[in-house]
Amino acid sequence: MEYTTKVVTIDDYDAIYELWISTEQSKRALNPVDDTREGIERYLKRNPNTCFAAVKDGKIIGVILTGHDGRRAIIHHMCVHKDYRRMGIAAHLVSLAENALKEEGIQKIFGLVFKDNDPANAFWEGQGYSLRTNLNYRNKSLNDEIPAGE
Repeated sequence: MEYTTKVVTIDDYDAIYELWISTEQSKRALNPVDDTREGIERYLKRNPNTCFAAVKDGKIIGVILTGHDGRRAIIHHMCVHKDYRRMGIAAHLVSLAENALKEEGIQKIFGLVFKDNDPANAFWEGQGYSLRTNLNYRNKSLNDEIPAGE
């Protein structure tokens, strides 16, 4: 299947948000502050070269948002439209993000995946991302609009 890839810009926000809400797993990872146009614009200003979209016939069919703090990177959102899964798009987006991070001197990446998202967990395992069982992920919301999580 033919598609192109591009660096994500804020002009892609509406198409990306539409993609995110099209799948239950992606939709449940969103929060009402950080994933707004303003929140994503802040993120892209900080990470202008590490977020990518797959585009087919002018429509975004996959996206990865990856950023870093100068030491380590995190994959914040990864989503491929359900009609285009298992075609290598996600792996290609991961590769683009990893290469962009390497160019910025980043040596380690982590990502968060819901425990009950078996297909995503299998995908990340297949990409060489190991499961860390010796850490606890801790979360604190500084905004009442953002849920603390389960």
